[in-house]
Amino acid sequence: MIDTTHLEGRAADRVAAGDWDALTEELNEYGNTLTGQLLTPDECRPIADLYDKSERFRSTVDMARHRFGSGQYRYFTHDLPEQVAQLRQAFYPRLLPIARDWAAKLDQPAPRPDSLQEWLTMCHEAGQAKSAQILLRYGTGDWNALHRDVFGDMLFPLQVVIGLNAPAARADNGGQARLD
Repeated sequence: MIDTTHLEGRAADRVAAGDWDALTEELNEYGNTLTGQLLTPDECRPIADLYDKSERFRSTVDMARHRFGSGQYRYFTHDLPEQVAQLRQAFYPRLLPIARDWAAKLDQPAPRPDSLQEWLTMCHEAGQAKSAQILLRYGTGDWNALHRDVFGDMLFPLQVVIGLNAPAARADNGGQARLD
């Protein structure tokens, strides 16, 4: 059993409490980082259980068919689960300075406004109306190849992946949510 007694407050508060200077350094150095545990098992289970509610998703992708790996993922509709919406909102202002810094280092334009809602409005105005948040389901032996689903020219350069089951748990008893 994983000890989650140290997790206090809402998941969005846990995102804000992260050591963002250290996380930024790791992202800059390695291109990825670990935040630490953001959700309790009791918070993860309802999200993972949504996978079987097809009305919550706009489409399903068989990863093997597209050579993306083995397993499935589903794109949420714009009606995101509250926990996912809160996490997405909490991560945006933390990742925004990193995205802007990377764009500056690459001498590329970074039309990323200060708020997530403004960013989404810009994406929609550019014709990108599909939600990109997914819920993955892996069975034993499934895997995900490095790839990125792109729906237009407006891209945010960072993704957040949250494991919804314990690392040692059987893969087919949980899932992952991606919040980009």
